[in-house]
Amino acid sequence: MRRLGHQRQHGKQGGGGGLLAKLSIAVLFLLICSLSLLSAPFTPNTNGSTASSQINVEELWKSANSGGWKPSSAPRSKWPPPPKETNGYLRVRCNGGLNQQRSAICNAVLAARIMNATLVLPELDANSFWHDDSGFHGLYDVEHFIQSLRFDVQIVERIPEIHKNGKTKKIKAFQLRPPRDAPISWYTTDALKKMKEHGAIYLSPFSHRLAEEIDNPEYQRLRCRVNYHALRFKPHIMKLSESIVDKLRSQGHFMAIHLRFEMDMLSFAGCFDIFTPAEQKILKKYRKENFADKTLIYKERRAIGKCPLTPEEVGLILRAMGFNNSTRIYLAAGELFGGERFMTPFRALFPRLENHSSVDASEELATNSQGLIGSAVDYMVCLLADIFMPTYDGPSNFANNLLGHRLYYGFRTNIRPDRKGLAPVFIARENGRTAGFEEAVRHVMLKTNFGGPHKRISPESFYTNSWPECFCQMETQNPAHKCPSENVMQNLHSQLVTENIDMEQHNRSDSTVSLAER
Repeated sequence: MRRLGHQRQHGKQGGGGGLLAKLSIAVLFLLICSLSLLSAPFTPNTNGSTASSQINVEELWKSANSGGWKPSSAPRSKWPPPPKETNGYLRVRCNGGLNQQRSAICNAVLAARIMNATLVLPELDANSFWHDDSGFHGLYDVEHFIQSLRFDVQIVERIPEIHKNGKTKKIKAFQLRPPRDAPISWYTTDALKKMKEHGAIYLSPFSHRLAEEIDNPEYQRLRCRVNYHALRFKPHIMKLSESIVDKLRSQGHFMAIHLRFEMDMLSFAGCFDIFTPAEQKILKKYRKENFADKTLIYKERRAIGKCPLTPEEVGLILRAMGFNNSTRIYLAAGELFGGERFMTPFRALFPRLENHSSVDASEELATNSQGLIGSAVDYMVCLLADIFMPTYDGPSNFANNLLGHRLYYGFRTNIRPDRKGLAPVFIARENGRTAGFEEAVRHVMLKTNFGGPHKRISPESFYTNSWPECFCQMETQNPAHKCPSENVMQNLHSQLVTENIDMEQHNRSDSTVSLAER
């Protein structure tokens, strides 16, 4: 079977001498096409057309067709190691939730490389939403992070003090606020100038402060090396996550759903009308305190797919696709707004629901279930799940990095509901037009991509889809897509050793000259 919804594209056939010949060729052509479609492999839809309204659920439990691509973020052109002497120190404060912070860390490493700066271990914002001061040390494996990026940038845990003439002096970083999605030129001019003047700069805030689309594949591959190799959670978080996955998988396949039906996202989206007057008051108050003032009309927002899917809508989509009530589902979510009345219809459709607290009742998760550690465990379980389904993959969202990571992890299946396409289907159902509902849902879902390689089109983020920059092919005529040699890391290590030897010889030479001058 193939991934349903995909149709091959064929060119026009050449004409014969007469009408009969043309008709004969057309009949033969249609017959070949029909046989071709019946025997084609199961691959995700990439062109928006549908050949059938049926979805083979068993095939969705498998990874998507890679098309001969494999993940690779190693350099493919000259990539000199970072010099011992840099232009100064770069400090950043990564604000927001787990997804924003990971993206900001990737951008910080790239910014340090661009400016030839020494990166100070990024600060993670203990903001009012998370109430979590775990910090980089509490969340990530620091030693692994620094060691993994030794061929790319120099990293220190703090700005060292300067000892001169028997005195100790601290370098005070000059604070700058980078423009949103700042171009590389801002870092090589404004930021670099201040770094050279003061010896260190402090960029705050640092969420979305470096342009995502950069016309330099090596810079993009560095982002992937940070995101998918260097940023590894601490061993106890990895062990806890793997334990939960093992327990879930002991009974077969499982799906992870990021159920984004929480107060902050509902307030941001302006989707209030389905709630009680008291609940609407809470949402509107939160919106007024945290977001820009803007008139939002629920019916208009709903009609264009701007509202997060309700738990019931998620269940109806899965049921229409062919998943039954024996499907085991792991829920990655914060505190659902509106409580159990919104979960009851979903639970009736899919009773086998779990979360990290129900699978593992450890004290650490019990005390940090809504903080960064709980979010990190959810991230790993969603990454390793057989299927991942985000219900609201909007900007600055937990799901964005996961979708990109699962693509890099081996084109693992994702179910990404097209909220705009599904909106009229759900609105018609609410108005009593239920005939053909499941068929209509399948028709929309068959036009989506289920996890295979696909072109990145705005507004899709690089962190959601790093193809083709961070992927390669073993057999290809395009040199830009060819996989690097297997000894690429050995070559980078040799370059780094050579750089260090040259620097030591240079320092010894300077020392000899200095002694001779005395």
